[in-house]
Amino acid sequence: MKWKVLVSAPYMQPVIDRFRPELASRGVEVVVPPVRERMEEDDLLQWIGDMDGVISGDDRFTERVLKAAPKLKVISKWGTGIDSIDSEAAARLGIVVRRTPNAFSEPVADTVLGYMLCFARNLVAMDRAMKGGEWKKIPGRTLAECTLGVIGVGDCGKAVIRRAKALGMTILGNDIKDVDPAFVAAHGARMVSKEELLAEADFVSLNTDLNPTSRHLMNEERFALMKPTAVLVNASRGPVVDERALIRALQSGKIAGAAMDVFEDEPLPADSPLKGMDNVFLAPHNANSSPRAWENIHRSTIEHLMEELERRGA
Repeated sequence: MKWKVLVSAPYMQPVIDRFRPELASRGVEVVVPPVRERMEEDDLLQWIGDMDGVISGDDRFTERVLKAAPKLKVISKWGTGIDSIDSEAAARLGIVVRRTPNAFSEPVADTVLGYMLCFARNLVAMDRAMKGGEWKKIPGRTLAECTLGVIGVGDCGKAVIRRAKALGMTILGNDIKDVDPAFVAAHGARMVSKEELLAEADFVSLNTDLNPTSRHLMNEERFALMKPTAVLVNASRGPVVDERALIRALQSGKIAGAAMDVFEDEPLPADSPLKGMDNVFLAPHNANSSPRAWENIHRSTIEHLMEELERRGA
């Protein structure tokens, strides 16, 4: 075999045997380490030393890890986000980082919409009441009566906005980058400051990358700006939200609820107060769930890997 490749992406590992013959025919020996959610720095250091490539999940590729991999040519990220990779160090060391932009915008946007419907229509509360023996008519509202604030109007944020427009919501957007004015106008959205968005929105959807400007974007100060009836939905990255500040905001009634697909520490610790809150919906970093999307990413991730390995040679 020409190349040795570590496959650490949790969604890729269960199906990797399906791709082994193709990879072997192209000169790749596949190595599959034990992974629960991601590999931390110390985990990677045990495996990375003789690897030529990686098909990675959200593994912690620090500078220390990258320097410990003298043969490493490419990290092919399964999905979009590369915030767990020290891209600057990789560039200095001649390691190419590849990813698939817009990989999961549609399933993530569906997840955001599903959470908004659950809160607006009180679907979960009525289900619980019925199963508890109560015939209780819990008031709800339509999404057309609500204002949605989307922080991060990239591919995923745009997919959320398209759904919100179809349901007649008032739409506010915020992004550190310029957003195509034609898209904004076509969807009846209004680009505003974060402060205005948080003050007016009934639902706040976080759809940002994780970067220095977005880490703890939602903190004590920003929760204080939200309506006490508002709901936060985070299907982006866990550290975008200061989780302790979120818990305090929920406990004190500063906000009405939250839906969280991602967390600062994953898996979510067993003792997290979020687990005991009826006004919080939780999911295990799974908003990308879609067999068709997964299959597309399996293929694109392999092709990105092979393009770089074949370009660089043995």
